[in-house]
Amino acid sequence: MLLRLATRNLLRNRQRTSIALVAIAFGIASLILSGGFVHDLLFQLGEQLIRSQSGHLQVGRPAYFAEGSRSPEKHRVGNSEAIKKDLAGLEGVSQTMARLAFSGLLNNGRVDVPIVGEGIEPTREGVLSSALQMQAGRALTESDLNGAVLGEGLARSLGVGPGDLVTLLVSTFDGAMNTAEFEIVGVFRSFSRDYDQRVIKIALPSAQQLFGAPDASVVVVLLDRTEDTGTVLAKARRLTNGTDLVVKRWEEVNDFYANTVALYERQFAVLKVIILAMIVLGVANAVNMSVFERTAEFGTMRALGNRGRFVVGLVLTECLLLGLAGAAVGVLIGASLAAAISIIGIPMPPPPNSNVGYTARIMLQPAAVAQAFVIGAAATFLSGVVPAVRARRVAIVDALRAAI
Repeated sequence: MLLRLATRNLLRNRQRTSIALVAIAFGIASLILSGGFVHDLLFQLGEQLIRSQSGHLQVGRPAYFAEGSRSPEKHRVGNSEAIKKDLAGLEGVSQTMARLAFSGLLNNGRVDVPIVGEGIEPTREGVLSSALQMQAGRALTESDLNGAVLGEGLARSLGVGPGDLVTLLVSTFDGAMNTAEFEIVGVFRSFSRDYDQRVIKIALPSAQQLFGAPDASVVVVLLDRTEDTGTVLAKARRLTNGTDLVVKRWEEVNDFYANTVALYERQFAVLKVIILAMIVLGVANAVNMSVFERTAEFGTMRALGNRGRFVVGLVLTECLLLGLAGAAVGVLIGASLAAAISIIGIPMPPPPNSNVGYTARIMLQPAAVAQAFVIGAAATFLSGVVPAVRARRVAIVDALRAAI
């Protein structure tokens, strides 16, 4: 009976019901579009970092991840080939590669610039680094034992390019100083401006010869799908259980990403509160007007024997039906707009600390859409609580007098 009466009452005043539906649908569609925009931004940022710097997983010593940025060459893995072979056998793993990280000074014959370097396996890194853009020259190859590639910012600071020679000065594992001359074969651009301003990459055998040891700092793992990171992480940790190695996922390695996620999650939480308040205030106004106009009707219902809780239930049922309908319309509108915007794309300028712009889309996630639906329905339901309780507290005589 409540459902039947509530439906009739909503259809009785279609103009007010339509206004409330529009307010709810607008709020839900806004939540879906803004949430999808943020999810797409974080997804694209994550993929850029994975496929230009960190890979999906990294295996190394705990001290390397805790203090490696200051002296990465001090924390090394001696059996990197065996580790690579074991990890490569896991399902979902696309590629494994060793890296030797180091710090030092790079000289162009006139000035020294502090750098962070990486000894890499060029062929394997070529598979991982699909997000790197070569701005000049070419990528490093296995035969480039005296070659190097620089980040765009570092090349600009030194005023060098492909074909130029630079001298690399490092402190070896024993504390001695060692130098080597390299020819620049290419200049690359990644997603991170900060990264490009300080990174040089050379072949792993050249880095090992420079430091006088066949070690690596970390083993990097690239997966077929980012969604499998958690599953492969658990398997990799079982492989390294009982050793002095730890496995880190890409979010843990990239502090910038973790901080960006935290920032956007807080901003989106504030947006949710604002939209929730907008829905509650908009619907509460319509429900208050409806309850006020129907005071005599409620008085008549109670005079005929219906209890006060029946009136409260009727008002709340109307709000619930209104919320469900408005949320459904909002989801439909939001999903349609998201699909249309994703087809067209939104050209975006480079984010802070980035060199590369991107095309934004709206990424729909079932959990986020369901959350928006629940928020709209719950907000509409809650907006009717106060008016419903107020209608129940009006004395029957006073309610009947409202019809005179």
